[in-house]
Amino acid sequence: MAEDLVLDTAIRDWVLIPLSVVMVLIGVLRYFVSKLMRSSQVPDSKIVREGQVIVRARNLRAAANYIPAKSFRARKVYFNNEENGLLHVPKGQAQNAQAQMFSDPNMAMDMMKKNLSMIIPQTLTFAWVNFFFSGFVAAKIPFPLTQRFRSMLQNGIDLSTVDVSYVSSRSWYFLNLFGLRGLFSLILGEENATDDTQRMMQMSGFGVDPTKSLGAEKDSLDIVQHEWALPKFEQRAEAVLRKLVS
Repeated sequence: MAEDLVLDTAIRDWVLIPLSVVMVLIGVLRYFVSKLMRSSQVPDSKIVREGQVIVRARNLRAAANYIPAKSFRARKVYFNNEENGLLHVPKGQAQNAQAQMFSDPNMAMDMMKKNLSMIIPQTLTFAWVNFFFSGFVAAKIPFPLTQRFRSMLQNGIDLSTVDVSYVSSRSWYFLNLFGLRGLFSLILGEENATDDTQRMMQMSGFGVDPTKSLGAEKDSLDIVQHEWALPKFEQRAEAVLRKLVS
């Protein structure tokens, strides 16, 4: 049977609050350091142009049924024409994104700076937490949880008799690491929020070919079946008026 623990207020004052404050300060400091290390490189006009083409093609797919069929076919040919369509990429012009990154030293340096600005602070912070705060029961969740949450909330505590709702100091560190995006968005702004999960996804996406997005959008636009929605709107309005009259 799970035991109920009485948490000392000193743990709140010397473990829970300092750990949370340090995590917030490190996140803000890491944001400004990465901003200072960011090189003032002018974005490639080709990449910007391809991104705008993809956005326009997605808007066409989303609003395809709100324009006449003739207009939709004309725009579809404009994007997907095999000779000079905006989404068509000739086979000889497709570049290897990994080779392009290594050929551009500024791009490789920017990626290395972003990775270092994430790895080094988190490694030092985890070593500090593991050395000073390991083994503490820092907090208690105010609602019951199942046993599946034990490994996530009680990292560093090997006691199966402790209730699952208690959170260890090491688990509190990981909860702050991946759960402070909302607070950072309030402090730094929505677009400048420090999100470690997003950075990890960017690290795992090394070597992605940007030209594949054009081909994927071209295939998505090819399979769109146009069905003009304006006649349906007239039928719906007529049905609503008939209900009101009757």
